[in-house]
Amino acid sequence: MVLSRGAMAAFRLALIQLQVSSIKSDNVTRACGLVREAAAQGAKVISLPECFNSPYGLKYFPEYAEEIPGESTQKLSEVAKECSIYLIGGSIPEADAGKLYNTCAVFGPDGNLLVKHRKIHLFDIDVPGKITFQESKTLSPGDSFSTFDTPYCRVGLGICYDIRFAELAQIYAQRGCQLLVYPGAFNLTTGPAHWELLQRGRAVDNQVYVATASLARDDKASYVAWGHSTVVNP
Repeated sequence: MVLSRGAMAAFRLALIQLQVSSIKSDNVTRACGLVREAAAQGAKVISLPECFNSPYGLKYFPEYAEEIPGESTQKLSEVAKECSIYLIGGSIPEADAGKLYNTCAVFGPDGNLLVKHRKIHLFDIDVPGKITFQESKTLSPGDSFSTFDTPYCRVGLGICYDIRFAELAQIYAQRGCQLLVYPGAFNLTTGPAHWELLQRGRAVDNQVYVATASLARDDKASYVAWGHSTVVNP
């Protein structure tokens, strides 16, 4: 997807809809391979999906959690530098000072960590007969806004459930962001109902581009993602 608007320079954005297995090293290796593929096709900003190195689920977060920097983010840093791109590292379960977070690390073309976004709004939901999920049982919420600058535009970050909160997008737009990126993993209940609707709402209200990178759908997984990674224009 080539993005351009007003003073925003045109560039190619790639969203990687990754199928995640139970083997962390395989997930990271495949993710980095797809980053290289996207960069070879001219992408300058690339996003991975939420929880790209781990199955998505309360029982998996403690088992797969790692510090940042750590093994997974080190690989992201290396591939960002190798390909000279901005890499939005989806998210991983992050361990820090005895707490767990759902965290997105962003790396620049020099491989340096630009910003770390901890999911602010945790996914606690109970739809009778459909889905019950409570991230707050194992994860702690982030408490900060996260933006970074590229030569093309300023980018604001959220993770999945963060997209439901219009105020976050409004603040990012007020702070000069022209692109909002939400790595996510909506499910087969919330996905068809609200995934596209929320992106279009955030985009048109704030006159920004909105992009979402989802996990690929795996019908055998304990949590089945909706997929449908999307870019919406203003």
